[in-house]
Amino acid sequence: MIFLNAIIIVCLILLQRRGVKMRVLGIDPGIAIVGFGFIDKVGHKLTPVQYGAITTEAHTPQEIRLQQVYDATCSLIDKYQPDSIAVEKLFFNKNVTTAFAVGQARGVIMLAAAQKGLHIAEYTPLQVKQAVVGYGKAEKRQVQEMVKMFLKLSAIPKPDDVADALAIAICHAHSAGLSQKLQEVAKHD
Repeated sequence: MIFLNAIIIVCLILLQRRGVKMRVLGIDPGIAIVGFGFIDKVGHKLTPVQYGAITTEAHTPQEIRLQQVYDATCSLIDKYQPDSIAVEKLFFNKNVTTAFAVGQARGVIMLAAAQKGLHIAEYTPLQVKQAVVGYGKAEKRQVQEMVKMFLKLSAIPKPDDVADALAIAICHAHSAGLSQKLQEVAKHD
């Protein structure tokens, strides 16, 4: 066990020295507003690259809105070239119509990522809060403040969906498996 821990520590040190960078796209899915946030992780340092929202008009047919979400997601992936994408898992919603629409938006976002060959990770809101705040039942404002702090932002990103997307990206950056990092080191040797 001590030997294994020593190997892990040495690998993490090598990763930091080599400046292995990971770019993550965090997505908070929706049909009206899709929050997105790209962050870079080098060692333990997180840096915001770009963040914002994809929006669709309320009275537009659903299939057109889904096409807009898909096209915008593909464009963002092409422009910012993430290594992986982290998407919030859909949780049960009392409004079934809204839940279906969000589920469909998640589907086209995941399709875009899969077609671009990206690794897709999914996190529940509880997992995101745990990773960002350290407490799975944290309030939304606490998560937003931690996003601002982690990324050294001057203000909390708006709308809330954007801050949520950045929190999802931070969660993935913290949770990315050691095996993925070891594979990156092996590629460079």
